[in-house]
Amino acid sequence: MPDLKHIRNFCIVAHIDHGKSTLADRLMQGTGTVATREMRAQMLDDMDIERERGITIKARAVRMVHMHGGQEYEINLIDTPGHVDFHYEVSRSLACCEGAVLLVDAFQGVEAQTVANAFAAMDADLTIVPVINKIDLTHARTDEVKLEMHQTLATDPDEVVLCSAKSGLGIDALLEAIIERIPPPTGDPDAPLQAMVFDSHYDEFRGAITYVRVMNGTVRKGQKIRFLRAGDNHDVLELGQFIPQRRPCEALTAGQVGYLICNIKSLGDVHVGDTVSIPGEHGGKPLTGYKEPKRMVFCGLYPSDGQNFDELRDALSKLAINDPSFEFEPETSDALGFGFRCGFLGLLHMEIIQQRLEQEADIDVVQTAPNVTYEVVLRSGETLSIHKPQDVPEAGDIEEFRQPIVKVSIILPSEFIGPIMQLCIDRRGKFVRTEYLSPTRAMLVYELPLAEVIYDMHDKLKSATRGYGTMDYELIGFFPAELVRLDILVGSKRVDALSIICDRRDADRRGRAVVKKLRKEIDRHMFEIAIQAAIGNRVIARETISAMRKNVTAKCYGGDITRKRKLWAKQREGKKRMKSIGNVDIPQKAFMAVLETGADGDK
Repeated sequence: MPDLKHIRNFCIVAHIDHGKSTLADRLMQGTGTVATREMRAQMLDDMDIERERGITIKARAVRMVHMHGGQEYEINLIDTPGHVDFHYEVSRSLACCEGAVLLVDAFQGVEAQTVANAFAAMDADLTIVPVINKIDLTHARTDEVKLEMHQTLATDPDEVVLCSAKSGLGIDALLEAIIERIPPPTGDPDAPLQAMVFDSHYDEFRGAITYVRVMNGTVRKGQKIRFLRAGDNHDVLELGQFIPQRRPCEALTAGQVGYLICNIKSLGDVHVGDTVSIPGEHGGKPLTGYKEPKRMVFCGLYPSDGQNFDELRDALSKLAINDPSFEFEPETSDALGFGFRCGFLGLLHMEIIQQRLEQEADIDVVQTAPNVTYEVVLRSGETLSIHKPQDVPEAGDIEEFRQPIVKVSIILPSEFIGPIMQLCIDRRGKFVRTEYLSPTRAMLVYELPLAEVIYDMHDKLKSATRGYGTMDYELIGFFPAELVRLDILVGSKRVDALSIICDRRDADRRGRAVVKKLRKEIDRHMFEIAIQAAIGNRVIARETISAMRKNVTAKCYGGDITRKRKLWAKQREGKKRMKSIGNVDIPQKAFMAVLETGADGDK
């Protein structure tokens, strides 16, 4: 059993693409955890999507051993994601560590997520080891980046460790800094058992595998344990550590990170943030868990052929188990049939869940336009949470309509401040402040409606700053706004899947854009079809698809005009009758065309 003084637990936090996973590879290689012949790039990113996209989605843990001053140290690294949508994964990892390696790119410098993750680590009282990576780049700006870090994050320039994760330069110095600066874990190996569940995944052969960080006490193979929140008792069949694959051991003691296998058949019984202790009155007290993640983006997922409803439900259940920040509930739509209303942390999270469904479960899904959560205060004083436009009550019952507002921090080269301020003003942003990180880089802070941020703000920011701008956002709360539900009617029938909630001032433009798009996509029928956009009972835009007509007067050549008029009148009667009983067939591609634009038309 290692002594507490010789254990170090830390995570690596950084902006996307600053080299966290590559640094984890070099640390594993530098400590001899993984043999060179087994080594591959981004060793800890083992999901196909992570490797394809080159991003980390799930936090992973690995144990390394390093000799320092003639003493063997056990170092536990928890690799974390960098993208704003997966901030929840980062916050869970921080709770299991005593220190954080803050990684900054030697060329790109301090970015929006760097600031967000650094403050999250400071709030969790972690010791921060600042590191500048990629110092071997030909255009590295090491001294300027040190200055930026000092100005934004108040780090001491003399304490910054310089390294290159790609070539392995400076890795030994970093390992020394981790051992010397990060404090050992506090905890008592003889106290009642308390272990924090920080993740879990499902193995087809072994059932649920629970990732734990032992805070106090010792857990041994074969003993009985109790999950305090779930209230279940289990026998520990196997326990061990990740090196980086699972390696069994006899016991885990205070300060260590590892896994437990307890023959749990369903991952639904394992709650992230739960406390593992022993049954009976001598058990430890529950640890403070994690705040529930707030799902901010909702969309409907429907099986594309309407057949595999059960398959889709099973696939979603598996994903929700592995990813506690994703939730779903069944819903029906007149246009798309049976499906699910799903909640996500952000747009990238939504995209990845959809991709995992298609790859891992081989299910094609149709997705409705993403929308954010709104709040409605009724005249009766009741407050409702609105996850989909169909739930918005009638305008007469609404006292106040509130939308989520986020504080957006944008870090960008100072020459692009003008265009980005204009971009924020166009999206009804409220200016908060400008900070200069260095003579050439600035941070703009705005308050913006979340709905304006999630659709395409990131793409617009990247194109306006030639790819150099980065952004991060956090929710402030819900505030009143002039919002309306925009309905789309096809042949006088409301199509629920196309309803959207938008600002009253945008409604005309968005309504016109959607009806124009639908007019191109819906095929002509034997009768005339009106496509309308309406707010309540007021129609604000209309397009008409004219009917297909047979030339009924082809056989009349010459002769009296009254004959032709009679035939035309008869045809008109027939079309009228057809219109009253006919159904408009809206093809799947018409939905997709409207939804792809986020119902945003020419935005």
